[in-house]
Amino acid sequence: MDVAFLTDAPRVAGSEVWLLEVLPLLAGHGVRPTVFLPQRDTLGELARRLGEAGVAAQGYTAPSELPERTRAFDLRVLQAWDPATYRDVLPHLTAPRLVITHDQLDYHYPPPLRGLYREIYRRTKARPMAAAEGLVTVSAWGGAFLREQMGLRDVGVVTNGVDPLRFRPARGAERAELRAGFGFGRFTVLVPGRFAPEKNQLAALRAARHAPELDFVFVGDQDSGLGAATRALRRLLGLGNVRFLARRWDMPELYRASDALLQPTLAENQSLVTLEAMASGLPVVSTPIPAQRELIADGVTGLLVPPQGPLLAAALRALATHPERARGIGLAAREHVLGHHTLNHTAAAVAGVLRGAVAGGASAGFGRPGQWGNRTAAGT
Repeated sequence: MDVAFLTDAPRVAGSEVWLLEVLPLLAGHGVRPTVFLPQRDTLGELARRLGEAGVAAQGYTAPSELPERTRAFDLRVLQAWDPATYRDVLPHLTAPRLVITHDQLDYHYPPPLRGLYREIYRRTKARPMAAAEGLVTVSAWGGAFLREQMGLRDVGVVTNGVDPLRFRPARGAERAELRAGFGFGRFTVLVPGRFAPEKNQLAALRAARHAPELDFVFVGDQDSGLGAATRALRRLLGLGNVRFLARRWDMPELYRASDALLQPTLAENQSLVTLEAMASGLPVVSTPIPAQRELIADGVTGLLVPPQGPLLAAALRALATHPERARGIGLAAREHVLGHHTLNHTAAAVAGVLRGAVAGGASAGFGRPGQWGNRTAAGT
């Protein structure tokens, strides 16, 4: 079964990491994936790594090329950043067509902004998505949101998974060696994520100001205005306990070298960063939004704290001063991932969805009630 995966991503983020992690495993399920991605310098490393993993990657210069170039495939799977891709490209793709959305869906901003974002999303993405024969998202709460808030009846769910062999706790002397290599000395808090308002790095910076005895390491693309503003604010506040790293491909090692992960996010669907850290045995401090509550049991597999600097600092300080509790939370988090969010099971669930799409999609039946489209396929 030949399946075309289409992305319009301007850079590598969680949905592109998902492609890199899941697609190489589909061959074991009889699926031959090909990724079509924009010809951009920011995606060159992703294309190279896909090729190394045995997944064909083809570049395109204009989205209008995609209908003709993907016509011969058994199925076209679209995951788009730009609403225009759903509006202008999706209707012209040959059926069957499947949308997999990793969109964060709901932004927990103050009420007027939150309502405005929902209405914009409904008009620019949710409605155009309905042109596809099937729609899948990556969390149970996200599926419910699309059905109940966006009016999309038939939404499948395949939860995210990570490789627990790649994302694992450090062994023996490995941790000390990694910490020395990264220059970590004191209790080190990892803050990963592209710099965007919903990732809320400013709250993490405020936490660093309230916890000068802890070190904070920010990792992710910093080419946005918010990235520049965050670095400038760090200089203005004189925060010597804050470091900035660019996007990294050695995240497993960074997780193993760190002491905690801080994610004061205001919007997620199902965060790969959270799952990677949990699989690595790292205690996660995050916000009590629905996406994070789906993954983290507060006080058991992580800490859910309102995104206010003093509160975040207090939670991190508690982990630093009670290392046994921090270790217990990290181990419980890993057990949760092993039981519910492994990459192999996610790949098997994705393959099942793709087979169902090809079997029933030509007649637009595979997203109707009673078919896979309204079923939850957990990545467990």
